[in-house]
Amino acid sequence: MARPSEALAQDASLMRLALEQARMAGAAGEVPVGAVVVREGRVIASGFNQPVALHDPSAHAEIIALRAAAKALGNYRLDGCTLYVTLEPCAMCAGAMLHARLARVVYAASDPKTGAAGSVLDLFAESRLNHQTAVQGGVLRCESATLLQDFFSNRREDKRMHTTALREDALRTPDSRFQDLPGYPWEPHYLADLPALSGLRMHYLDEGPRDAPLTWLCLHGNPAWSYLYRKMIPVFVAAGHRVVAPDMIGFGRSDKPKKESAHRFGWHRQVLLELVEHLDLQRIALVVQDWGGLLGLTMPMAAVSRYRALLAMNTALATGDAPLGPGFLAWRAMCAKNPEFDIARLFARGNPQMDADECAAYMAPYPDSGHRAATRAFAPMVPEFEDSDGAALSRQARAFWQQQWSGRSLMAIGVQDPVLGVPVMRALQSVIRGCPEPMLVEHGGHFVQEHGEAIAQTALRAFAA
Repeated sequence: MARPSEALAQDASLMRLALEQARMAGAAGEVPVGAVVVREGRVIASGFNQPVALHDPSAHAEIIALRAAAKALGNYRLDGCTLYVTLEPCAMCAGAMLHARLARVVYAASDPKTGAAGSVLDLFAESRLNHQTAVQGGVLRCESATLLQDFFSNRREDKRMHTTALREDALRTPDSRFQDLPGYPWEPHYLADLPALSGLRMHYLDEGPRDAPLTWLCLHGNPAWSYLYRKMIPVFVAAGHRVVAPDMIGFGRSDKPKKESAHRFGWHRQVLLELVEHLDLQRIALVVQDWGGLLGLTMPMAAVSRYRALLAMNTALATGDAPLGPGFLAWRAMCAKNPEFDIARLFARGNPQMDADECAAYMAPYPDSGHRAATRAFAPMVPEFEDSDGAALSRQARAFWQQQWSGRSLMAIGVQDPVLGVPVMRALQSVIRGCPEPMLVEHGGHFVQEHGEAIAQTALRAFAA
């Protein structure tokens, strides 16, 4: 028989496995509760909360784990088994545990609202039942309680951000415009209390565990938004990583200032820096394209320790001490001549593999021209001269990437891009210390993320360990 100290250590070790399941539930937007079933020291089943995903009020972590254990043993009686769960069982789950004839139940945090192991009632202490299951609570209680508190705190904050008042000088795209977009199933998150935002509401996606080995910070360009990364996000999340993909102010689900003059290089950069600090992002793999790179490539030098890797796609540093390329000048002239250019048509022309609904999704944030101040402002905002807003920062960033960068790097180039294609990216490669030979996507254009699954898989391999 194990000594008491050994038994406690074993309980704690097995409860950590249940906490891993709980984190999976939280990452999926479910209340973070996890469970494992153990027999003779071996885990035979596990489960995490899935009532929302499965549209099933009985899909608690314990029930899912019990079902899996019964299937594994070929018997609904789970004699000699112990169930570890991160939250005190409710009456439904306690009843199922008693019917399963579990030998023992170990839980972490108490549940003062629905707990049926002593907090609200104690089914396990009912002597008239024909089976008694031993119960122990409080194992890794603090870890589980913190996980739950953080989840509900974030959910309350998200709810508050959904109802943030709209500034008089800004517009907000109706939520209905974002319903049922192809390949974009993720829940929105919002911030409005960053100092630089001054009350504007910023949207971002946040998928995967908070303690992931890498956090992929995906920055879009003009006229795209976080929809650009819909083919890459699932690859990163499936690897157990976290993805944060913001919509810059003026784009996507973020608020849209009415005046083009509201948009400035330094201000957009400051918003992104404050977002990173507010979310306390660590072990960042910076993913950039177009304006996401013009801004994003200036960010790591401000907080070097936060960044581990760089994935750069069809972008540049605009340092103001070299002439802008002919491809960009042609793009800027087109934007000036056609300020309300058809965004869906732009994507369709460069990506024949996209269907009409996908192309139309890029137009979702812009129900009318009033919502498009940012798409009009960004092309002329690219730093062209040495004293342009952002040029000095970009020159500092160039020196950083040449001399100080020590993380891993990867480039993926859409070869068909006439604006920021192979010549521009080769020039950028030459200033990024240690940057290997780029991945060439022969059929990819400016929005090479439309071929993003293969790029994401290559990046995972390049940044392994």
